[in-house]
Amino acid sequence: MLSHLSRNAGPGLRTCAWVGVLVILALNLRPSLTSVSPLLNDIRSSVGMGFQMAGLLTTLPVVCMGLVGLLSAQVESRLGEGRGIALGLLCILLACAVRGLIDHSLLLVCSALLGGLGIALIQVLVPGLIKRRFVGHVALAMGIYSAALMGGGGLAAWFSPRLASAFGDWHVGLAVWALPAVLALLLWLQTPWRAAQALSADQRLSRFIRNKRAWTLALYFGFSNCGYMAVVAWLPAYYQHLGWSSQNSGALLAWMTLFQVLAALGMPALAQRMRERRGLLSVSLLSQLLGFSGLLLAPQQAALVWMALIGFGLGACFALSLILSLDHLQAPQAAGQLAAFVQGFGFLINALAPAVGGLLRELTGSFAATWLLMVVCITLMLALTQRFSPASYWRINTNAQQPPSTAACG
Repeated sequence: MLSHLSRNAGPGLRTCAWVGVLVILALNLRPSLTSVSPLLNDIRSSVGMGFQMAGLLTTLPVVCMGLVGLLSAQVESRLGEGRGIALGLLCILLACAVRGLIDHSLLLVCSALLGGLGIALIQVLVPGLIKRRFVGHVALAMGIYSAALMGGGGLAAWFSPRLASAFGDWHVGLAVWALPAVLALLLWLQTPWRAAQALSADQRLSRFIRNKRAWTLALYFGFSNCGYMAVVAWLPAYYQHLGWSSQNSGALLAWMTLFQVLAALGMPALAQRMRERRGLLSVSLLSQLLGFSGLLLAPQQAALVWMALIGFGLGACFALSLILSLDHLQAPQAAGQLAAFVQGFGFLINALAPAVGGLLRELTGSFAATWLLMVVCITLMLALTQRFSPASYWRINTNAQQPPSTAACG
């Protein structure tokens, strides 16, 4: 199996095998979130759930992603890469499976929490794995990972309402995503695991707490990507309120994901050829800005255009902002810890988007205020982008007094 291949195959074949593992892992990281939103009206009417509680189905998993990200040092040292990812897949499997059996709003929220824990365990360990397994091709590998992650989300948004309609039961549209988790877990159990390793003092997450650049990266990741969680939580409900069906609103989310995938593959491939990230990040944010502005001002007239722009911008921003974080440190373990810090606080910021969107919907009777909030956030991030020159990467080194030549990698 994969362990045998790792020992006996050439470098090219081993790399292809690890790309396959990376893709299968990533495909499992969004269906438990995106399968819910096209079916949200059916779920709400079935279990008696308000907009604010429904927002928890997206908010709580993202909170888990943030909190576990901040505990990544403990995850790395106690579970290690192998057991941590295996446990994450098991949590996702169980969360999706039990959704086929439950009809209570509180139990649905608990399943979201369990699935979020599984997603979080995998997400905090994958950047370090990429930094170590794809030396010299980190940007490209991160792009493949991001594209597969978003592709899984889009597939779930498209397929779940159709499956639920065919069976006449929303439970089926949620529970089916336990199957790819089973496949991924069986495959991962065949991979050569990396044993748990204690982190040295300068590799622990706490080293970044007093570092201004680390906080700037975390805020940037959080606010430049929070539109994804807002869209996943509320876009289908928004268009269903405008008269669209659950299948068509889910297809619109899948259409957006197509452009996320294209951007997540294409933009990191461009980034692989250059050390400067600000131009690509600015293009990505401008794409989001145009898309959310259109969603706010003319949602029916050119819905496909707006969602294509939003998808392209979000797909590129997610991959590029992680690459930007990894750029700051050369050592794979330390770079993974920085990425975990950035994702940890960044996802806690992301978690505000569905919750605030649900609250604004309750207060105003519309999601327009949510899209306006996204426009404001993206505008602020465009201004912040200019601070990330390659010459400034040394600031992440907490012990540096001046820019050292080895503090960053391009």
